[in-house]
Amino acid sequence: MIFGPFFMILFLAVLIAATVLLLRWVGGPWPGSMTAHHPLPGRTPLDILKERFARGEIDKDEFEERRRVLGE
Repeated sequence: MIFGPFFMILFLAVLIAATVLLLRWVGGPWPGSMTAHHPLPGRTPLDILKERFARGEIDKDEFEERRRVLGE
């Protein structure tokens, strides 16, 4: 009788932990847990530079300068 409330709290804690773990396993990684710029296999630094230029992240002068540096 003394341990009844303790086991009820323990059961609820285990149930909540199992639910959270199951949801994380089914849902995959959290959006913020992966780094943003992982290069895919087979992509060269020049390919990444060209993509950044195409997206407008860098201008033509910066593209040319970085391409020159990569060529060295």
